[in-house]
Amino acid sequence: MSDKPSVLFVCVHNAGRSQMAAAWLTHLAGARVEVRSAGSNPGSAVNPAAVEAMSEVGIDISAATPKILTVDAVKESDVCITMGCGDTCPVFPGKRYLDWQLDDPAGRGVEAVRPIRDEIKVLVEGLIAEIAPYPAA
Repeated sequence: MSDKPSVLFVCVHNAGRSQMAAAWLTHLAGARVEVRSAGSNPGSAVNPAAVEAMSEVGIDISAATPKILTVDAVKESDVCITMGCGDTCPVFPGKRYLDWQLDDPAGRGVEAVRPIRDEIKVLVEGLIAEIAPYPAA
């Protein structure tokens, strides 16, 4: 097990909210946090509006791919965060579980995805303050 905290973002299709959250956490915390994202019924590709919205803030998620949620991914994570999409994670003692209530970007244009992206950034910044508050040496 790693010394750094690990976070798993879960959303049914792993194509929008969870991908943006994982990208924000990777971008803002860097190597201080281990980041995963997955879904119970992954889509075939990341939502193009999410890709565009993240690109506008200098984060490229165009190569990201939706992944299936596995029991191992949950076991290997300290914090499991669902994105308000009704997906659930297997529950293990000692894990922290959060549910961020976020609008679904599926089928929406970039104008509608921008506020979701920005809300996720605020939530991720709060998470970093809790689990990895100090910059890497």
